[in-house]
Amino acid sequence: MDKLNIHNEMKQFDRKNRDFYDELNDEERKKFSTYLMLKWGANIDSNDSELAGYYVIAINENVNKHFFDINRHPKLQWLSCTTVNPLKDTHRHFWITPRKKEGTGRSKVRKQIMEMLPGLKTDEVDLLLSINDDEEINQWLVTHGMTDKEIKALYKK
Repeated sequence: MDKLNIHNEMKQFDRKNRDFYDELNDEERKKFSTYLMLKWGANIDSNDSELAGYYVIAINENVNKHFFDINRHPKLQWLSCTTVNPLKDTHRHFWITPRKKEGTGRSKVRKQIMEMLPGLKTDEVDLLLSINDDEEINQWLVTHGMTDKEIKALYKK
């Protein structure tokens, strides 16, 4: 059996197999990606929305928060991954494809909003842009002192 296929790795993740990393040989350790555990581990296919939400929060708190601080310690990264599952049951995990980068105009608008509201976090600005269409965003920019000409310049490529 191939130890390094995502389904087996996620099974080890869910079963809290803290010895899994030690059981890999040197060649397998080079191929093994704790980053994939972080990305796949956050998402489970479950009818229980509380459990699915728990996984997202637990991955962020237990793994993601300091993941890159310990990047020279893949075993420690793996061990932090094994703390996510509240039980030892297994789930079907899935990958969420990252969003494509937005066009030039929208990214300039995003940058402008971040400059105008420096207290907002990146994800808060992204949320603002996702729940408002261009017309609403433009009206907000006008309300906050931008001219139509300045706004049009944001959308030019």
